[in-house]
Amino acid sequence: QVQVVESGGGLVQPGGSLRLSCVASGNIFLIDAMGWYRQASGKERELVARIGSDSITNYADSVKARFTISRDKNKNTVFLQMNSLKPEDTAVYYCNVKHFSGGRQYVAWGQGTQVTVSS
Repeated sequence: QVQVVESGGGLVQPGGSLRLSCVASGNIFLIDAMGWYRQASGKERELVARIGSDSITNYADSVKARFTISRDKNKNTVFLQMNSLKPEDTAVYYCNVKHFSGGRQYVAWGQGTQVTVSS
């Protein structure tokens, strides 16, 4: 059983910054990739950023110049540094973990953390 817990969300003014954290714990043999998705009210969940086991990163075009994803493999932790935040970044941000356990690959999700960008 794997637990995924996000933190760091909150209310911030346009142009401000937030740093999200996500920690995976439990019966994990190896994490393949970790990433961040977001879902705004009334919209589909979308990929924000992802980092693989080879440290290759992938970003949505809307955040590529403003957000940075990083990972601490030893602590099964991923971070998302968000700068120059815009109102359209307002959403619930979810941590996604792809991992191996018992020889099989699984996908785990956190409960999400709310990010609100407003003046």
